[in-house]
Amino acid sequence: MALFGNFMKLLAVIALVSSLQVLANSEFQWVKLHATEELAWTPCYSGLQCSFLTVPLDYASPATGNASIAIARYPAKCKKSEYRGPLLINPGGPGGSGVDYVVDSGASIATIIGEQYDIVGFDPRGVSYSTPTVYLFETDAERALWSTNTLYPSLNQSADAVAQQWARGQILGQLAVNRNEKNYIQYMTTDNTARDMLRITQAFGYEKLQYWGVSYGSVLGSTFAAMFPDKVGRVVVDGVLDMQAWFSANFTSEMLDTDQVLQTFIDGCAAAGPDACAFHAPTSTEITAKLTALFSSIKVQPIPVITPISYGVVDYTVLRNFVFDAFYTPYALFATLAQSLSDLAKGDAKTLYSVTELPSFECECNTTTPFHANIYEAALAIACGDATPVNDTVVELQALYASERAVSTFADLWGNWRIRCSGWQLHRDDRFKGPFGAPNVSFPLLVIGNTADPVAPLVGAKATAGAFPGSVLLTIDAPGHTSLGAPSTCALGYLREYFQNGTLPAPGTMCQPDDVLFPPTNGTATRGLDAHREELLMAGRTVGQAMRRATARKLV
Repeated sequence: MALFGNFMKLLAVIALVSSLQVLANSEFQWVKLHATEELAWTPCYSGLQCSFLTVPLDYASPATGNASIAIARYPAKCKKSEYRGPLLINPGGPGGSGVDYVVDSGASIATIIGEQYDIVGFDPRGVSYSTPTVYLFETDAERALWSTNTLYPSLNQSADAVAQQWARGQILGQLAVNRNEKNYIQYMTTDNTARDMLRITQAFGYEKLQYWGVSYGSVLGSTFAAMFPDKVGRVVVDGVLDMQAWFSANFTSEMLDTDQVLQTFIDGCAAAGPDACAFHAPTSTEITAKLTALFSSIKVQPIPVITPISYGVVDYTVLRNFVFDAFYTPYALFATLAQSLSDLAKGDAKTLYSVTELPSFECECNTTTPFHANIYEAALAIACGDATPVNDTVVELQALYASERAVSTFADLWGNWRIRCSGWQLHRDDRFKGPFGAPNVSFPLLVIGNTADPVAPLVGAKATAGAFPGSVLLTIDAPGHTSLGAPSTCALGYLREYFQNGTLPAPGTMCQPDDVLFPPTNGTATRGLDAHREELLMAGRTVGQAMRRATARKLV
């Protein structure tokens, strides 16, 4: 969700730097690979193998041209007789790089699900190293100038915030039309990526998809199952977005559990005590009052910050995004959030700013690395291209926002996405429009949802499980986005059993997290675990960190 969050932007820079360092330490370059209709593996990164796969740009009209899908695999480490084929993964976004994801965490994913699978990360069409790559800005400098306000602007920031963002949405939509000279952007949609996943699977010599998709990856997995019910192998959708909401560009229902996450922060801080939670007060009511006062005061008087490498203003929008970003991974970020809020309440914004700080933009004019840090533009093309065309007026958007505010106090951030799509004009008539389920999938799905997910409420996971009869919902009793945002060896164990044996948990199964939200300063963040569970938990944390890096500046 935090597509414009500075914290997410920082992760994007980290991911890019990491990627460039890997490339610098090897002779592998994507630009030197030739796309083919068969998988031709080349050693890449560190112990991985890479390939470009040719697929039709338009499956309904192959003469339109081709796309090339960048694929990286962490090879299975087992006897040939034990090999189970490819497991495709998607880290979300939309627009997250599956290549970066598997480079970061292929070994950890294998630790979780077993080493009999090739762990296969791919960049969806239009994303990162896959070509053609979606871009709306012609240079890095143009992109940086447009993104000077890189956060989701709070729609409560000013009286004209909705109108301002509507106007920016119109510009983005027109840029997409003007810069679609090669007539390809309308094909960068979820249904075509689902078709690409089938092609990838078949290129491995298999007919049924094996897949683990988180966040937006749940939409991709569910769409595949709806389109190809007879091609479903073992498919996990995790942190489940409601398909009808996604394909209608109306995300109001995705806010249903957001305020529950805020409440877990407030209640947890009150219970943890002042040593573990720096924003502590004796009761939840008092913490709520402190936070409300802080939001009000920063709206009236933002705080300027200057450091040796950058400068900026911590204002209402920055603070709202900072709090919301922590909702995704509360076990990792709630303690940091509490300290930042405590310091901010004392007039010190440096703690908060340091978490989001980025050096000033510098154009690398002579770089030979191909453009691939395009998650912002790819997210627009995929999410808005998937959806029913939205042509809302400012008045209509203001009315929608009013209804969203009744659902969540964080509608001021979440409501931006509908506005972004209001100017989008590139839609295929034959794009996927449902049905959003299938009565006869060839293997039941494993659906995973958290009891308090800030952007993918449990009701969406329940609806998806019901849309594919025989599938089972595994619930994690925790706040956070996806199973990777709420580390649980119980959930990871069921995930492993599903991929190893095809075993589903019993209906109604609920897992508990292993970490604690506010670890004591003289204790541990983890409840007592044996060595095997500790290894599993560490792998889950690594995959979660990789997901956040791969989807930095993400939608969901």
